[in-house]
Amino acid sequence: MEPFKNNISPELVSVIAFHLDKHLTGFARRDFEAGILERLDALELKQRAQLIADETHAALPENLAERYRILEAMLFPDEGVGIDAPSDERGVRGWGLMPLTRIVGEHGLADFEASLALLKEMTKRATSEFDVRPFLDADQDRALAIMSPWVHEKSVHVRRLVSEGTRPRLPWGIQLKQLIRDPSPTLPLLENLRDDPEEYVRRSVANHLNDIAKDHPDLVAEVAASWLKDADKNRHKLVRHACRTLIKQGHEPTLTAFGLKPPELLVTGPDIHTKTVHFGEKVSFQTEIASTSNEIQTLVIDYVVHFKKANGSLAPKVFKWTKASIAPGEKITLERDHPIRPITTRQYYGGDQALSLRINGKDFGYSEFQLVMPGS
Repeated sequence: MEPFKNNISPELVSVIAFHLDKHLTGFARRDFEAGILERLDALELKQRAQLIADETHAALPENLAERYRILEAMLFPDEGVGIDAPSDERGVRGWGLMPLTRIVGEHGLADFEASLALLKEMTKRATSEFDVRPFLDADQDRALAIMSPWVHEKSVHVRRLVSEGTRPRLPWGIQLKQLIRDPSPTLPLLENLRDDPEEYVRRSVANHLNDIAKDHPDLVAEVAASWLKDADKNRHKLVRHACRTLIKQGHEPTLTAFGLKPPELLVTGPDIHTKTVHFGEKVSFQTEIASTSNEIQTLVIDYVVHFKKANGSLAPKVFKWTKASIAPGEKITLERDHPIRPITTRQYYGGDQALSLRINGKDFGYSEFQLVMPGS
């Protein structure tokens, strides 16, 4: 797989230089390209975007209106493209906008109206979700007043920006501490977008609610209960995705919103078939679940892998498994393989690990296995 940083490439530098040269009188194109390319290879994605943003900003006029006229003229003429669409001599789009939106976010606070209007145009050709955030951080009420009507925009990218750009804890973006403390200003916006015809927007709404759930779980449970009333399958999917963390945590008000009651079960296992697992292989296990209730039960069944940490303690990680309906006295048997393989978000350590189950938020069973790392 090609390194992520290569989305900000020497070819992109050349395209941006081409458009600056086209619209900027006296632009020293060779010096601009050379000054960036001699440093680009050693940098990662965000550093590359920052370098190009800094050099482009230095080349642009100081006058904000003139600067924005040039930046807008550099945009690809067609809207509605994805992040992977390449920039070329027709205009800048996709990843190519990352340095350009950064210029607006870092240097445009003097004029909220003009800056957010330009970011609105830019986002139609990729996204400006990271660079509306300095405006929200500086004056939340003013920024939201400008952005709120965008929930009715024709462009799916602009509608999504209302949700994604205002996420309290957007990955890669600055945290919006006011919205972390009090997320209520964005809830009406999310409600306007919850039944958007595009899943791209609805997915953003779900992720926004999941952000809120990290700090206000009871509030999100209330929203879930309200939104699930008369919900179609798309909204139900949205709410379930929004509440995925709370469901894994066994948050009772959230489980209640989904009609999930404390389980009445007799659980055997998990029984691990592979007591010794070599790194790169799978841990295989099964469990037997028997109902002890007099009513049909809806079960959300997850499993928990307790991974060994560097200090020798175990840290639980919940994985989604399945949903089942079980009749009174019914018994079901489930089997699963979980691969233990390299991933960028986890460092593995050999030795004792464990498995358990989480059903409707309640934990069952605990079985150990050994992980053998290469060279041990």
